[in-house]
Amino acid sequence: MKKLILTLLTATLLLSWTDAFGQLKIKVGEKVPEWAFPDADKKDFTMSSWDGKVLQINYVDPDESDLNDEYNDYLDKAVDIDKRIDKEYFKGFGIVDCKSTWKPNSLIRLIAGNKAKKYDTTILFDYDGELQKTWGMPKDNYSVVIVDKNRVCRAVYSGKIDSSEYEKIVQLIIQLTKE
Repeated sequence: MKKLILTLLTATLLLSWTDAFGQLKIKVGEKVPEWAFPDADKKDFTMSSWDGKVLQINYVDPDESDLNDEYNDYLDKAVDIDKRIDKEYFKGFGIVDCKSTWKPNSLIRLIAGNKAKKYDTTILFDYDGELQKTWGMPKDNYSVVIVDKNRVCRAVYSGKIDSSEYEKIVQLIIQLTKE
């Protein structure tokens, strides 16, 4: 009996430990849960704000905000210069993981404002780490999630995206915008 109790206790601790350290709850091929976050003007946005569009959601700790600039520059070129990705069917934007940083919200908004201008995009603010809880997004990181028009997760990248992946991601987005 002691062995059974010890086994159950160990299993319970391991499961809660895994969740505490950011095991992704969203899975490729599964529908992702909806959310609502404000922009700097306190206007709320949801995934439904961009119905009919493939989404690239960059979930970013402000301390890691430059980590994937090279990838985002590549994507920006594919959209704005080469016009390989149709803006009518695609939206890339950022959600700032405010809970993962020591930086004050005023500084976070300044950093986010510069990124929004650079990439001509929308930046939203997750002040309470909601996507850490509902999606299992890791803290202190930079994650990129590709979601199709039906809000099914098609790809998740965590950390710095290797340059060998850039074109693969662009091709995935192109394919999804044509579905």
